Amino acid sequence: MSRLNYPRVFMGTLAAGLTANACDFITNSFLLVEDMHRMQQRLNLDAAVVNSVPVLVTWTAVDFVLAFLIVWTYAAIRPRLGAGPGTALIAGMVPWLSITAVLFGFQQMGVFTLDSFMKSALLSLATFILASLAGGYVYQED
Repeated sequence: MSRLNYPRVFMGTLAAGLTANACDFITNSFLLVEDMHRMQQRLNLDAAVVNSVPVLVTWTAVDFVLAFLIVWTYAAIRPRLGAGPGTALIAGMVPWLSITAVLFGFQQMGVFTLDSFMKSALLSLATFILASLAGGYVYQED
């Protein structure tokens, strides 16, 4: 069995992370603004903290960590499932399903409303699909 090509894993991570951050910018700046504002009010979150630079940096880093997990998973399963977009999508679904399951638990506790959870889950699915395709496209074993 071949070894992972870590320089390409990191290049794929960069592509997937940039894609995820671009998608999240669009999602959070335009598509979920009202939902986020409602949740911020409902949970009594301080707008100055929620919209601060440290929070922005944290979520940017989270996208790159998730991108690494996607591309590393793609590289690890590629010898068994073959190269290509189908395998990349499977690699992206591993963290998406895990995160969505945990967030559904929080939704059941009342942290998220059902409509906000569903919108966010579907938009994050699109983000994970695009990020996994970008990262898988860049990753090569040779």
